[in-house]
Amino acid sequence: MEPFSLEGRTAVVTGASRGIGTAIARALDTAGARVALVARSADELAKVAADLAHDPVVIEADLGEPDAPLAVASRALDALGAVDVLVNNAGIGVRMDSTELDGDTIDQIHRVNVRGLLLLTTALLPSMVERGAGSIVNVSSVSSQVGTPRRAAYAASKGAVDALTRSLAMEYGPKGIRVNAVAPGVIVTAMWERNRAVPGVIEEIESQIALRRWGLPEDVADVVVFLASDASRYITAQTIEVDGGMASTLDLYGGAV
Repeated sequence: MEPFSLEGRTAVVTGASRGIGTAIARALDTAGARVALVARSADELAKVAADLAHDPVVIEADLGEPDAPLAVASRALDALGAVDVLVNNAGIGVRMDSTELDGDTIDQIHRVNVRGLLLLTTALLPSMVERGAGSIVNVSSVSSQVGTPRRAAYAASKGAVDALTRSLAMEYGPKGIRVNAVAPGVIVTAMWERNRAVPGVIEEIESQIALRRWGLPEDVADVVVFLASDASRYITAQTIEVDGGMASTLDLYGGAV
């Protein structure tokens, strides 16, 4: 298991106060990393940090604010000294009819999902370049891989994440830095709580997944640990679907989520 170890390394996880972000923070901590947790709620972050073993750091920030990405990078470097792993998980998911979209909604999605992600990444890249190593993992979505109705703006933002992942990987690969993404499918998180309460929804969604079950946050977190570790040392510029086979087999089951 040594190639999967993150002992002695540091990591920054955005959107770490709940769901997939919390699972990622815990998995990185279990693998041995010291983790800086980033989200808007200091109280929720403190609860996550209380369960971590390697002196976690709490950074309260809204990455949709103009100056937040640079401030988070500065605070993370001050606290950790260096950042070996960056997991860009913070994001806004909006599901609505495309004709109801307005400029403010689109801008809000892209401020967090694309602008904040890219600015935080570029702010931390120089310290990785200086040491000649680093792993960046961006959280994309199945919506970037297949057509998902009522998610045009969200899908566009995640398509941008996949594209910038490839571009950064090509630009910084010669400097020893790997950049990958994971694209979760339907994961049991608070975002799905209301829809899962509708009779028949759980079973309908399961019928569209090759593995016939919903994903768990831990399913995504384990892949992130793999991409953060030396076990994936020859993998970069990839978007790995963590969706139970949904994106690759969806047509067989008659539609999209």
